[in-house]
Amino acid sequence: MTSLLVVERTTAMHRVNPVAKLLAALTIAIVLVLTIDVVSAGVALAVEALLLPFAGVRPRTFWIRTAPVWIAAPLAALTIALYGQPGGTVHFSWFLIHVSDGSLHLALATSLRVLAIGLPSVVLFITIDPTDLADGLAQVLHLPSRFVLGALAGMRLVGLFAQDWQALEAARRARGVADRGRIRRFLGMAFALLVLSVRRGSKLATAMEGRAFGAPVRRTWARESRFGAAEWTVVAAGLLIAALAVVVSVATGSWNFIGAR
Repeated sequence: MTSLLVVERTTAMHRVNPVAKLLAALTIAIVLVLTIDVVSAGVALAVEALLLPFAGVRPRTFWIRTAPVWIAAPLAALTIALYGQPGGTVHFSWFLIHVSDGSLHLALATSLRVLAIGLPSVVLFITIDPTDLADGLAQVLHLPSRFVLGALAGMRLVGLFAQDWQALEAARRARGVADRGRIRRFLGMAFALLVLSVRRGSKLATAMEGRAFGAPVRRTWARESRFGAAEWTVVAAGLLIAALAVVVSVATGSWNFIGAR
């Protein structure tokens, strides 16, 4: 079975252990979640802009995959600007809407934070192969192999959902039962796809059990998951971005810890 999540190892970043990518993205996200200010998010985003070209993602792929982040950032900023906590000069007020200096500053900080967290996470994720990720989680982080292999099997089947939906739609049209009622048609196809997924999952579980994937013994792995200099470099880059954002924000007096709000 094929999957849409298979990644070609065309650059050095694609060959980096996925665990290192997850740790780097998680470090940046945790630090930026602790504060909501323009300086920390802006500094992190500026450094990420310098490093993202080295991720080996093609420009077209980058803009397509990160499109939801670029859409979510201004939408989040608009919501905060209209309904955020007012402060300073009020520019517009009507019913629940209060646009002020405080809400606009908070909106800008929120937008930058969404971009600073979302962009590196998406870019690093699209360079991860599911099999490499499973190997890393089991061999580097020592997570339970049964959980890891089950998740890997599920991820491998994600790419088949779109194919199943298209085949099911074509079959229903050929039988003349998909010409009217979009909602009814969608619900019928969704139920049919659910039944198909349950059957496929049962067969896959039986096949995996027959191959001793659930045996209570220490597993061996076909490929060794290594964590070397390249991986530590990626983790260090994440720590550097997070530390630089905190230092600059604290030095300029912009640090705004969310727990103190």
